[in-house]
Amino acid sequence: MMNTAVGWHVELEFQEDDQHTRAAAMVRLPDGTEVRGHGHASRHRIDSNQPRVGEEIAGARALNEMAMQLLAKAHDEIDEMSGRTSHPINV
Repeated sequence: MMNTAVGWHVELEFQEDDQHTRAAAMVRLPDGTEVRGHGHASRHRIDSNQPRVGEEIAGARALNEMAMQLLAKAHDEIDEMSGRTSHPINV
């Protein structure tokens, strides 16, 4: 069995104002499929303005949404190839 290095490049973009951060994540898979996720973070008015923290929260939420879509895609492919229903394990 030969080991092959495979890589995915995930793109994350942020839009921010003083109170909100929105993140959009996208990965293009080798089969040409694009999977996208979105996340949002809001700063409470009494919290200090820390844009990096908002990016981390919104980015994590976007990546989590994308991860759930990738799991669903993988299980759909398993089901299609095997002719049976696979059972995803919740992460």
